[in-house]
Amino acid sequence: MSYRAKLRLGLLSATIFTSAALATPVMAQEAQEAAATDGDYIIVTGTRRSTTIMETPINISAVSAEELARQRIQDVRDLADFTPGLTISDTGPGTTGSIVLRGLSASDVDATGANYDDSLGVYLGEVPLYYDFKLLDINRVETLLGPQGTLYGLGTLAGAIRYIPNRPDVSNFSGEVHGSFYGKSHGSKPGYQGDAVLNIPIVRDYIAFRSTTGYYYDPGFIDYPLLIQTPGVSLPQPDGPDGVSDAGYAANLTGRKDLNFEKTFTTRNQLLFYIDEDFSANITYAFQRTKTGGSQSNSVGVLGTGKYENASRYAEPVNRRAHLLSLEVNANIFDIADLVATTAYTEVKSDAQRDNTDLLLDLDYDYELFPAFTSWNESHTKRKQYNQEIRLVSRHGGPFSWVLGGFYNENRYGSDYAEHIPNHPWADPVTNPEYLEYVSYIRSKVTETAFFGEGSFKITPDWQVTAGARYFKYTSNIAGAQTLPILGDPLSPYELTARGGEAGKSGWVWKFNSSYNFSENLMAYATYSKGYRIGGPNSVAPCPNPLPNDPDGDNVNNTQIICALPNEIQFGPDTTKNIEVGVRTQLFDRKLTFNFNVYQIKWQGLQVDSATLNGITGITVNGGGAKSEGFETSFQVRPFPGFSIQGTYSYTDAKLTEDVPGIIPINDPAGSYPSAPITLAALSGDRLPGSAKNSGSLGATYTMPVMDGSLIANWTATYRGNVVTRLGWDRAYGDKLPSYVMHRASLTYERDKYSVSLFANNIFDKFAVVSVQNDRSRVGLNDGVLLRYYKHAIANPRTFGIEARVKY
Repeated sequence: MSYRAKLRLGLLSATIFTSAALATPVMAQEAQEAAATDGDYIIVTGTRRSTTIMETPINISAVSAEELARQRIQDVRDLADFTPGLTISDTGPGTTGSIVLRGLSASDVDATGANYDDSLGVYLGEVPLYYDFKLLDINRVETLLGPQGTLYGLGTLAGAIRYIPNRPDVSNFSGEVHGSFYGKSHGSKPGYQGDAVLNIPIVRDYIAFRSTTGYYYDPGFIDYPLLIQTPGVSLPQPDGPDGVSDAGYAANLTGRKDLNFEKTFTTRNQLLFYIDEDFSANITYAFQRTKTGGSQSNSVGVLGTGKYENASRYAEPVNRRAHLLSLEVNANIFDIADLVATTAYTEVKSDAQRDNTDLLLDLDYDYELFPAFTSWNESHTKRKQYNQEIRLVSRHGGPFSWVLGGFYNENRYGSDYAEHIPNHPWADPVTNPEYLEYVSYIRSKVTETAFFGEGSFKITPDWQVTAGARYFKYTSNIAGAQTLPILGDPLSPYELTARGGEAGKSGWVWKFNSSYNFSENLMAYATYSKGYRIGGPNSVAPCPNPLPNDPDGDNVNNTQIICALPNEIQFGPDTTKNIEVGVRTQLFDRKLTFNFNVYQIKWQGLQVDSATLNGITGITVNGGGAKSEGFETSFQVRPFPGFSIQGTYSYTDAKLTEDVPGIIPINDPAGSYPSAPITLAALSGDRLPGSAKNSGSLGATYTMPVMDGSLIANWTATYRGNVVTRLGWDRAYGDKLPSYVMHRASLTYERDKYSVSLFANNIFDKFAVVSVQNDRSRVGLNDGVLLRYYKHAIANPRTFGIEARVKY
């Protein structure tokens, strides 16, 4: 290979940036193909067919395998820094995190993140699964911005994120070993990671097996200094609300360091049967388990705690695991269409424990009359999902092309929840040895069927129009019960008659699109599309009828029990309508790539977090309308060989367009604490929470040949603008989280078979709050007890280390 060719390849691998808008033209192919790049092209398949990006009239960004490795993008939390229009709050390893595309979220941000979100689709290959699988042996990550309701189901109200894995190679034996060792500021231990890829042709040219396995240990950096020594015996606040003396601490409290550690084992295994170009079948099994000991949040100075300290009375461990089993069949049907049939089963389990003391104090049971009162809760959730999709993609050629398909999804959810009040004198240890205060269970099932189609017609070789539609229908049912053993109820809610309800709906979504290629290097497109999100059950057990201890006798209000009234059991669907215009261009022999789009999304029937009347526990309700509008742009400049500058910027203005009465729950500040909770109206013009109005990135990469290899230096700065934490934040005791800039850099020596890197993230150790838990109406004293409800989720501090990669 010539010197120029080597330099060109080194430059490409160093500068392929996250957005397809930043990259050189993008060639699409079907997801089962393995190649990530083709010369100057990154391969994407967001349209379900093969086109270059100059012919692909949708807003799609792609992160190549090279850029995933160079920027050390390990899971979905790292994507937002490099994808315009995407905001992700890193709330730690206890959950997948909260993902917001183009501002389409109306619920409060949460320092504990989320384990499920159906406002966008997250796919591993062809399988939808909202889970933060590690990005090992991934060909690329594609992000489709804007509603994708025609070709994608299961939550594409705002868009879709697709992890495209490398497929088994039936011809060649290959492998890769990768490891890293690093330190983290404010942590007391080093972290490390190790992973390996192995590809084995079992029957050359016909059957191959590919396995990817890794282990991650992140040391964490959040300390828990105020843990109680003996529940129900030790005093959680031994010296009152003003501080803790050395003697009081020694007698009652203890501490543990770095409880937000992460221990993750992950594996993905594929068995490919390849007959010829006209037929193949791929079986995938993936598993991942993540354990952590605490939340990635601080307690905002409660009892003198610092920026990297959590004041919870109990450790808060989480154990999450996910299984995925799928079969994907690809077949050529008489040269008329390509058949892609995917059958998948996924299962996600999570076991978690939390400090529950403040919740029971908030409900004013007078438990605090016992000085050693504390409470902890445990939750065990399981989500089983079965889905089937059959898709036909035309291959007959000609000016008309089409996609037809059907989709079925069944989602079963189960939750078992219990609250404990250890050693409290009101509980009978003989009949209630676990000191259960409240116990509930939920079982729900949601099924969705859909039929979809999309057709494109080339009026001229440069001008195409596309139209598509999708019909969906879903049904939802829920059953559950709750019990209060502290009041003499049975210990198990399963001894009670289950209560529940059913709901369902059907509807249509559609898409219209057109694009025109003014030249090989200039394309403009326009899209009008509709997205949808199905409704479903809330994860709260239905109220008994009649309500116990109902003060008014109207079977409505009893804050001493956590349950959902009939109108709170289910929530309905919501929809989006999107208008978008964009342009892509390349100038000066591809030395400059520039992309720009503007959009407006109207959102109706918003699904919003609220709270039950009884027990004030979280539910989802529908209310009002909203609008998100803005623009996204990206560029890449190559002023001379070996050097590139790349950047992104997005502006998102997302706000309510209607008043929604009684949807924001707060504690009444005018009353004594704890006060009866009240609700405020959300108002037209309120900014939607959870997304940055302004965000962007700017990076530079320099590549130079050194000793038959390449030395690659990269510096990238990322900016996240301010974020509001809830609707009506300024009057509903929310926050406007400040903007911040973070820097990362790496220096890599790379050859064909190996590479060695020095790296640093958050180089200047920027302290940044990315999310909050609860709101400021839940701070202060409650009958003399200093509350610890309110918390800040914290971004990862400075991380620096070394990594190596060997291929064979």
